[in-house]
Amino acid sequence: MFNANSIATQFPALNQQVNEQRLVYLDSAATSQKPQCVISAITDYYSQQNANVHRGSHSLTAKATSEFESARETVANFIGAASSKEIIWTRGATEALNLIAQTYARSILQPDDEILVSEMEHHANIVPWQIVAEQTGAKVVKIPMTNQCLFDFAEFEKLLSQKTKIVALAHITNVTGTRQPIEQVITLAHQQGSVVVVDGAQGVVHETVDVQTLGADFYVFSGHKLFAPAGIGVLYGKLALLESMPPWHGGGKMVEKVSFSGTTFTDVPGKFEAGTPNVAGAIALATAINWYASLDQVQVEQHIHQLVERAHQKLSQLEDVQILGFQPGASVISFVVNGVHHQDVATLLDQQGIAVRAGNHCAHPLMDALGVKGTIRASFAVYNTMEDVDRLVAAVEKAVDML
Repeated sequence: MFNANSIATQFPALNQQVNEQRLVYLDSAATSQKPQCVISAITDYYSQQNANVHRGSHSLTAKATSEFESARETVANFIGAASSKEIIWTRGATEALNLIAQTYARSILQPDDEILVSEMEHHANIVPWQIVAEQTGAKVVKIPMTNQCLFDFAEFEKLLSQKTKIVALAHITNVTGTRQPIEQVITLAHQQGSVVVVDGAQGVVHETVDVQTLGADFYVFSGHKLFAPAGIGVLYGKLALLESMPPWHGGGKMVEKVSFSGTTFTDVPGKFEAGTPNVAGAIALATAINWYASLDQVQVEQHIHQLVERAHQKLSQLEDVQILGFQPGASVISFVVNGVHHQDVATLLDQQGIAVRAGNHCAHPLMDALGVKGTIRASFAVYNTMEDVDRLVAAVEKAVDML
């Protein structure tokens, strides 16, 4: 039987008070809290087996290497990759997107080629494409959203052409929780010969992902939104694409032979993993994945959807509260209070022990499309409860009255 209160007890950070009130953490879309098993995995690594990987011959490095590569297998199985060679460790989704832009994209783009990018993207899935476009003479073209904050598929069909070399979009958006039609986009883009890059930072937490069934050419996500530590992320790429791409960072571990007459590089995934990797982060990510996979995913998502529906219902009844781009089945809800700065509202919520995100959410184009400078975003996870929702609503109501 699913029990959010029982799950919450596994997260030490939730067992604290903020401003003399029990913490209600509603900022999981920014970063999730970590269960004790993940924290313990990090501690165990540094206290018992701290060593570099793929170097040396002593027992500690052998054990660290084994667990490091086992973690890669865990990630591959988690997202349905054909091989663990298709899993590249990065510092997060942002670095993964930059890697794709500076290796694959930079090596294939020509002047006047086009990169289609959804209007609802996080800056991490916009700025790297703008940079590589400037470097190559390509163009970044916006795929607009509809008035309902949905991906405008009709406009996408019009924009897609022989010039389109790359299509970049999020699986699930971080401001409104919009689930974009990635399957249809991938199918249509492939018919045109375009490569599709999916930012799965929000999606992989709330939906079972099988990259082979999906057909995505690249799929990226961050560990810290998946109950794992910051500083570890994943780039999945189809093996043939990864093998065709040049290295990005140079250094140790990614080479076969170095001399002043030239250097030869190792095979994937090592070719993209120069230097000492985040071994503890990789092991902790595997621990987080195994922990999360042990839960009934259907019940988890049903619970989160119930929380968001309750929040939407109750917040909609409050005077001067305007909910923006609400999507049924989302894990987030974004809103503004008419005539009040979003940061002022968030500060008053924090004084009542409620942690939410306020700002532009690294999504300036989406804010511009919505006609606002920023929003208050409450994002829900497996450890949140109906009591958390009621605390949020009561705190917003009090803040509105005060302002």
